[in-house]
Amino acid sequence: MRGARPSGTTSWSAIIPPPCGASSRGSRPKTGKKNKARPDSANRLPGHYRSREENHVTSQSMRLMIPGPVDAEDEILAAMAEPTRPHYGKEWMEVYADVVGSLQEIFQTRADLFVMPGPGTAGLEAALGSMMRTGEKVLVPRNGFFGHRLGTVAEGYGLEVCRVDAPQGHPLDPQAIRDALRQKPDIQALAVVHLETSTGVLNPLPEITAVARELEVPIIVDAVSSMGGVPVPVDELGIDVCVTVANKCLASTPGVAPISVGERAWRQIEARPDRAHGWYLNLDTWKHYVTHWGHWHPYPTTMPTNVIVALQASLRRILDGGLEAHYERHRGAARRVRSVLGRLGFELLTPEAHTSPLLTALYGLPGMDVEDLRRYLVDEWQILIAGGLEDLSGKILRVGHIGKAASSDYVEHLLDGVEAYLRLKGYKVPGREPLR
Repeated sequence: MRGARPSGTTSWSAIIPPPCGASSRGSRPKTGKKNKARPDSANRLPGHYRSREENHVTSQSMRLMIPGPVDAEDEILAAMAEPTRPHYGKEWMEVYADVVGSLQEIFQTRADLFVMPGPGTAGLEAALGSMMRTGEKVLVPRNGFFGHRLGTVAEGYGLEVCRVDAPQGHPLDPQAIRDALRQKPDIQALAVVHLETSTGVLNPLPEITAVARELEVPIIVDAVSSMGGVPVPVDELGIDVCVTVANKCLASTPGVAPISVGERAWRQIEARPDRAHGWYLNLDTWKHYVTHWGHWHPYPTTMPTNVIVALQASLRRILDGGLEAHYERHRGAARRVRSVLGRLGFELLTPEAHTSPLLTALYGLPGMDVEDLRRYLVDEWQILIAGGLEDLSGKILRVGHIGKAASSDYVEHLLDGVEAYLRLKGYKVPGREPLR
């Protein structure tokens, strides 16, 4: 679900819901004078700005400005296109060791780290299913779609999910988490989403991990959308299991979920004589292969070597340029988008103090059909941004600032497209401040 990229070379606007009649579906309540579209827009096909014959947009020309996956740099795609390598042998082990070491540098950890084939959800299932036994309690704080889904994943393993909720668009409350853990001392783990991409909220991870350390509760962190985009110092924060993916802030292609496992997590996994859930997604299986086959095959399956070589190229690019510079690219893109769109009248869903530099979630202008804007950007400007999920569907826009979407080229192209749409619909568009 997180940023699934559609296939095919026909109109990309087919993935965006068509407008429902003439209503401004899901936008904020209308205020003031109604803005009318120019007459020529009425001649377009419903749900499209170009017909299939007119639209030559392909997956190669579309600019992804969603929360993931990202558009990877050409050198990373070139690395992925190299001939497939075997997933064992001296040469390959040098590649794999380099990738693991680079990931440990970005995670800021000396803990064990595995590069697990699969999406971020596979890593989260591995964490929950390995550390917990059926019937045990896990606390899952929620303030958006992915917090809710993390609880659903836990329930899929037969866990008893305890919840503490925060209002949508607001951060999790560390004190509420502390109170919930004290009320139920038999809770075996805390599982938390760092960046809630449904709203753009960056949850206060240092304060939340401090609660986990204070009450000696192991913590699993879903850093799928944040690791590599903002600092997540795993060892300093005392994170027991941390999960991310290659295809978001690590700016590579989909296919693997890096996961770090600390000493306290291993103690909990090994404390029970009975085995936890599964085999492939069981962290104990991965540790077994590191222990017994570590010199040539430290994993229980065939590895997607092309994906890992691409990740190696991306990690080298990030580390050679410096982590702080990598973080600043995201911050700079977010500042520019919010500054210009704010001047145009778009409002943030999440208070600025709590919103992530990796994603901007915005309400449309009064009377605006935000899905129509998304269709226009796809068909006329070859830009894909995300819409809202669940009850926010049709109500907000979500712009990613990761991968190539953090570049000034992508950002200025997006802003040009939004301004063109507003002019088309009759909105007043003030002059844009020059890029500095």
